[in-house]
Amino acid sequence: MPDSLVPKTVSILAEGYGAARLKADAFAGLAVAIVALPLSMAIAIASGVTPDRGLYTAIVGGFLVSLLGGSRVQIGGPAGAFIVLVAATVARHGVDGLLLATLMSGFMLIAAGYLRLGRYIKFIPYPVTVGITAGIAVIIFASQLRDLFGLTLAGAEPGPIVDKVAALAQAAGTVSWAAVLTAALTVGIILALRRVRPHWPGMLIAVAAASTFVALLQLPTETIGSRFGGIPRGLPLPALPPLSLEKAAAVFPDALSFALLGAIESLLSAVVADGMTGRRHRSSVELVAQAAANICSALFGGICVTGTIARTATNVRAGATSPVSGILHSAFLLLFMLLAAPLASYIPLASLAGVLAIVAWNMIEKPAFMALLRSSYGDAVVLLATFLIVVFRELTEGIVVGFALGAVLFIDRMARSISVQEARPLSAQRQENGDERPVIADDPDTVIYRLSGIFFFGSAATVGTVLDRIADQRRNFILDCSDVPFMDSTAANVIEGTLRKAERTGVRFIITGARSQVRRALYQHHVRPPRVMMRASVAAALDTIRTERVP
Repeated sequence: MPDSLVPKTVSILAEGYGAARLKADAFAGLAVAIVALPLSMAIAIASGVTPDRGLYTAIVGGFLVSLLGGSRVQIGGPAGAFIVLVAATVARHGVDGLLLATLMSGFMLIAAGYLRLGRYIKFIPYPVTVGITAGIAVIIFASQLRDLFGLTLAGAEPGPIVDKVAALAQAAGTVSWAAVLTAALTVGIILALRRVRPHWPGMLIAVAAASTFVALLQLPTETIGSRFGGIPRGLPLPALPPLSLEKAAAVFPDALSFALLGAIESLLSAVVADGMTGRRHRSSVELVAQAAANICSALFGGICVTGTIARTATNVRAGATSPVSGILHSAFLLLFMLLAAPLASYIPLASLAGVLAIVAWNMIEKPAFMALLRSSYGDAVVLLATFLIVVFRELTEGIVVGFALGAVLFIDRMARSISVQEARPLSAQRQENGDERPVIADDPDTVIYRLSGIFFFGSAATVGTVLDRIADQRRNFILDCSDVPFMDSTAANVIEGTLRKAERTGVRFIITGARSQVRRALYQHHVRPPRVMMRASVAAALDTIRTERVP
């Protein structure tokens, strides 16, 4: 197996794994499990499924991400970024359709991993990722308004954010002050502990305190028990979701969205982990691990799995040294589920909504968002377009449009970076000590153009316009490509057109300083000897011209 597809667990065991590392990983795994317990249920509820499916996802998916993954400290599980996609899929195709889409996304990720497509995720522009994250955060917060305020809607809650906000506004008269108080208590405890005891599991403590508060005062607010009937004590038996060609075709776009977002989110999380640990992840094997996690999560009734930045960061800060911490985090979650499942029935939904409100606020990279708005007009357009499309249209559409705008912006910037300058010809004059120095050679029959920068289709028209100005009365035309690192087929075709014009007018065409890649592109478009001379430098070309004039 190539090194790029070897899981990090194999590398860790090869290094040697002792009791000291196991102790550190056990403490880190416990810390992450405490954070993941309320968060997994909250994300599942916000995604339109029962809370137990979030736990199945964290247990099964998290175990496989750590066991098979390409990062030492990555933690997998349900992620807030998927809430929008999962909820939309459930609304369109039901839970069975969601499970099938999750299963299919796993096979797509396997293909992406073995085709080494993980390395291309880095080409997604930074303004796009910031816009996606901020847009998802807004949608997550909007999805929690109903439970935050305990609103009672006349019908089903709309999916589109404009319709959702309108429906919630109409239900403003049904506000439950018990729910508002519960949510405020949860948020307050989380924020207070973050300030005074940042290493304590603030979310779990806040949910436990709110649950106790509601139970003791018997406040009239919805709980997991009243809405979902509690959660089971243990994992279900694995089973395939209902399969049919028609159903697979219907959920294919959703599966593709799951795979795309899962790859982006997982590899971004792995990059963040690399920055915190000084290690390097293996992107291809990480995608394969995500694939296995999604397939098995679907078999056990779970939802989409991805690497989670917040839980991964918690894992690192808690002292994790290897993927064993992630494996143990899943084991601890399963133990919590076996022992404390009855207590989950008392958890208020308003409290979980408060947890997700904090998550949504933390997801927005506020300094980065403001910095991009101020950095340049192009980056601001890409950021705002991605953000607004994600919020008001659809996540996948926002990714595609943002990436397209980012690519156009990059092409425009690269096209502007190339320069074409006419230079006075230089020649080498030998000195008495044998050295050579360049001097201006006033040759009325020779003209030099010097290209600098990447020469590709975006700049081909500009360069072509300049090259067309070759004076017919000049006998020698030198094109210096020594500062051209790359040339594509469109650029090579422009050069070939200039060569044809030179041939018609009897001008000798000499190309100097062409690198191997540039030379290959030119040769493929028949810009090669004897039609054109190739020389290592301008000085060498001028020496050739001067030598031919000597009788």
